[in-house]
Amino acid sequence: MTKNIGIIGCGWLGLPLAEELHKTGYRISGTTTSEEKIKVLKTKGIQPFKILISEEGIKGPITEFLNTLSILIINIPPGLRGKGPKESYIEKIKLLYGAIKKSSVKHVIFASSTAVYGEAEGRVTEKTKPSPNTASGVQLLECENLFLNDEQIQTTIIRFGGLIGPKRHPITMLSGRENLKGGNAPINLIHLDDCIGIIKSLIEHNHWNAILNAVYPQHPTKEEYYTKEALKRGLTPPYYESESNKTYKLITTCSPFLINNYEFLTSIN
Repeated sequence: MTKNIGIIGCGWLGLPLAEELHKTGYRISGTTTSEEKIKVLKTKGIQPFKILISEEGIKGPITEFLNTLSILIINIPPGLRGKGPKESYIEKIKLLYGAIKKSSVKHVIFASSTAVYGEAEGRVTEKTKPSPNTASGVQLLECENLFLNDEQIQTTIIRFGGLIGPKRHPITMLSGRENLKGGNAPINLIHLDDCIGIIKSLIEHNHWNAILNAVYPQHPTKEEYYTKEALKRGLTPPYYESESNKTYKLITTCSPFLINNYEFLTSIN
């Protein structure tokens, strides 16, 4: 039986993910808040739904969207870094969760972040106790627990490292900056191709009721990595202050799924 998969949030990750899953043979529905994006989704074989989720409520055919699905992928970033008034991410996800509970959806993939580990030191695995120290990390962790504590929904949480890929790389913001700290810290990044590959593999292997760190398994230091990436692009490398020895966060996975079944597709270099 062909799985009906829904993706809430067809942006930088969600749209290429939808395309790849569609090519694989799944029936894909996707949400967008933009009328222009409706046409884009249609041309790619994705059934579009215009749905806006805010802390005030959900606008759009959310019931129709959810009741066609066997798997729901929630890919809504907290969006707490920008200027202007901040919406409560938790309240938005609680509203979505309430709609899911009224639907036939029983399998959820929730895109989270390694930000839930905060300033943890040393080797960090899924067994490390989260201790977020940012607004986005705190809210993501609360939303994770909302689903993980529900025994009627089989949920897999993917905690992605820093995302890189087309038109998205930290070096574009770091180039030429001076007096940066943490040059000896290991990077914890993952390429868009592997974000998609891991989600696809989770679905294929029916890997549910799990928490998964999704980070590329190589961890050069920030100074080494970003200097190399700047020179490769003809940019001015960032300058890091010298520092005394300090133990930084290095994120790995202890999940048997990722260790045994998944081969990374794209190097971070």
